[in-house]
Amino acid sequence: MKRKEFIKYMAGTSLTLALGSQACTKSNSSINSKRLPRYWVWHRPSTKATDDQLKREFEEMRSLGFEAVLPQIFSSNKALFNIDGYETEVPLLERMIPLAHEAGLELHAWMWTMPCNNPRIIKDHPDWYAVSREGKPAHTDPAYVDYYKFLCPRKQEVRAFVQDRVKALAAIDDLDGIHLDYVRLPDVILAEALQPKYDIVQDQEYPEYDYCYCTTCRSGYEAYSGVDPMDIKDPANDSDWYQYRYDAVVGMVNDYLAPVAKAKNKTITAAVFPNWESVRQQWHRFDLDAFLPMLYNGFYNEGIDWIGEETTKALERLNHSKPIYSGLFSPDVQEAGALDKGVASAYNGGASGFSIFSFNDLSDSQKQSIKKIIAARS
Repeated sequence: MKRKEFIKYMAGTSLTLALGSQACTKSNSSINSKRLPRYWVWHRPSTKATDDQLKREFEEMRSLGFEAVLPQIFSSNKALFNIDGYETEVPLLERMIPLAHEAGLELHAWMWTMPCNNPRIIKDHPDWYAVSREGKPAHTDPAYVDYYKFLCPRKQEVRAFVQDRVKALAAIDDLDGIHLDYVRLPDVILAEALQPKYDIVQDQEYPEYDYCYCTTCRSGYEAYSGVDPMDIKDPANDSDWYQYRYDAVVGMVNDYLAPVAKAKNKTITAAVFPNWESVRQQWHRFDLDAFLPMLYNGFYNEGIDWIGEETTKALERLNHSKPIYSGLFSPDVQEAGALDKGVASAYNGGASGFSIFSFNDLSDSQKQSIKKIIAARS
């Protein structure tokens, strides 16, 4: 796959490409005090959509049985809602909320968390960006694709910047929830099936994909351990250095993002990775209401049963303290009967429901399958 094609592929699946301390009942129906939707769908709305178009889309989603829509309202540059300190492309979110509710859907605003491709931020705050072990900052030398301009989750200025986004969303009275995506660092190793598509081989952790070695992370770790991370001879097997970077993301979520959402009684969820170690995303420690792991089996050269296996692993890491809504990737379940098997696998693994990426990409036959699947389970 050529670079231009890969950028389109990865950007189109951003949900492509973060220890529950209290164990509670293993009954998924009572795992969480909130009554959460069971059936979720990610959606990339057109910025040019009229209210009538949005209404028709939401009504169709509800007719298929979906209970919640996750529209992408921030994808690393301009926002699709009003927020101070950011450029707003169009205040689409404020229009969508009442239309979704009228159709009988909850609306959870899907936002990219760590990538930032806004030219103003790049110009004014180049020091905010993550740095690879090669010493190259993400805004000038992003890994893999141009939009992989990740901020560093340990910097206080970055935490405040991202927190302001969550705070602005939480202040929208009728918004049901906030959904975090890309709440992580860049992939140090891509999922197996993506590597040949990009003509790369990752048989180990290479410096150009290994983050973050910015001055904040280096000085902080050296103060903690007495070791400059750049002097670590085998960083891929240094558990302390790994944990330090896990903690950077966990700290941002638990100390800066989740509290401001919960203060306004907003549900807060995240799209998370099954291969969490490869993106420094120890998401089972995130203090969120629920998780939508991206169990895109095709990315990992796995079959349908893998979805249920990973769902079980996720619940075990959470000590069954939070619900899992297993995320399916529509291109991976195109064959006849594949959607039914994928959903069944998720439930066999203990899922409280399922999510699918994305409404824009569902075929007519997939829509009919979803309608039958949900009707049979309702």
